[in-house]
Amino acid sequence: MPRKILKVQPVTIPEAKSILESLGEENLDQFQRRSLDYATKMSYLKPDAARKLLEELRAEGILDEEEIVQIVNIMPRSIEEIRMFLGGGRKIIETSKLEKILSILNKYNEKIFRKVNMF
Repeated sequence: MPRKILKVQPVTIPEAKSILESLGEENLDQFQRRSLDYATKMSYLKPDAARKLLEELRAEGILDEEEIVQIVNIMPRSIEEIRMFLGGGRKIIETSKLEKILSILNKYNEKIFRKVNMF
């Protein structure tokens, strides 16, 4: 039976993990199990924190939705890392705006890296 796409919306890795977990592992096919495994390993934030960060970045009005989702997924720690996600230099954003984005990310990065003692 063909599936009908109702809505296309980029989601963060933590949100994807939450969606897959809500389906129940016994109901997942092989691709979905692999996706859940990846999401489990690569989720830096909890789904509610990822959504809150997404909203904070969206409120700044600097980036589009897909760029915001990528930044939340990767959680860059420097302006140079943020620039990597902005089209390889095709999109020019003032350094002051990038610093604002980084300051928002740093609030969440502190919690992540302090919790897992990575740095």
